[in-house]
Amino acid sequence: MVARSMRALCAPLILVLLALAASPARADMRVCNSTKGRVGLAIGYLDGPVWVTEGWFNLKPKRCETIIRGKLMSRYFYIHGVDYDRGGDWSGANVLCTRDVEFSIRGPLDCYARGYERAGFIEVDTGQQADWTIELGEGGLVSAK
Repeated sequence: MVARSMRALCAPLILVLLALAASPARADMRVCNSTKGRVGLAIGYLDGPVWVTEGWFNLKPKRCETIIRGKLMSRYFYIHGVDYDRGGDWSGANVLCTRDVEFSIRGPLDCYARGYERAGFIEVDTGQQADWTIELGEGGLVSAK
């Protein structure tokens, strides 16, 4: 009698565990804003043979956002962040095109001639992982995992 009631209680739990095990693994590019201010983020990546930059993703303080959904198709990504509230940025030596308003730009060359701005981006090497998280911290600190 006890064994029968234990089986009846465990059956739904086993079904839930099997369903979770069968679901696909998450694979996304996430960016976390660990600062106290709002951050605007631009990202650059290789789309086939062409470099693409996109922005602005608005990151709330102390929150993470998924920037790219699905398996990451490139090893290297480039980020540029702007602290909307206190000024300053997260920038690097890799120059790509941006705009002051929402954008998606194909190609990194001749930014000014095409009516765009230029900004320095930080290179992020994902090591060809399927998913990755970048954390933007105080004072321009960037970490990734």
